[in-house]
Amino acid sequence: MPEVTKPYETGTPCWVDLMAKNQQAALDFYRDLLGWQGKPGPAEFGGYAVCELNGKAVAGIGPAMAPEGQPEPPTVWTTYLATTDAQATQDAIVAAGGTLLAPVMDVGNLGRMLIAQDPQGAVFGVWQALDFSGAQVVNEAGAVVWNELHTSDIPAATAFYGEAFGIEIEPMEGAKDYWALQVGGRAVGGATLLANDPPGTPAHWLTYYAVDDVDSTVDALAKHKGTVLVPPFDMVAGRMTVVSDPQGAPFAMIKPKPM
Repeated sequence: MPEVTKPYETGTPCWVDLMAKNQQAALDFYRDLLGWQGKPGPAEFGGYAVCELNGKAVAGIGPAMAPEGQPEPPTVWTTYLATTDAQATQDAIVAAGGTLLAPVMDVGNLGRMLIAQDPQGAVFGVWQALDFSGAQVVNEAGAVVWNELHTSDIPAATAFYGEAFGIEIEPMEGAKDYWALQVGGRAVGGATLLANDPPGTPAHWLTYYAVDDVDSTVDALAKHKGTVLVPPFDMVAGRMTVVSDPQGAPFAMIKPKPM
């Protein structure tokens, strides 16, 4: 199992979570689809569930909560980028032209977090680890394997994420119109243009989960009332698909090619 035993470097995707209108339905769906185990957590954390894969934290699912008088936010997976200083990163985000959606807050003794939006509109989280570093298992079936920024402006995204996190965005070798997000010279995610998405799609971060068999998992997703947005296809990194869960949260699944 590819367990994570070291702290995530600043700028590295370290966690994903989902705020669902029906938390229990979401927990049941991802249990059946990806093999997660999770249940609503303590009231002091709003019932937030830390889901596990074979006993290791893999992702979070919480109940959607909108401020009084405000519409409920869309149901989406949020990618969190690691930092060692949430307050300093918040200041850097604002200085680089980003927008704060939820300023720095303490999450018990687990860590500190904030939610922000980049200048092109993609929403992301920031996590400063204290007792909890983030995902404890990645890059295996049922776990996160890739995080991908969909943006309208690669040069602007390069400037923003470089200033806020020190991320470098460089063309990915062997891939047309695709870029690697690099931290410390290592690819930690990807970036692509919104022109490749359906018209009207806003800038966003897309979470990829690894699966053993894309086609059979898509069949299972359909039986559990998920929606196939992009049917399975073969590409340079493996066989993949883009889908959404029954509450509308989009995500990708991929059977990566052996390295």
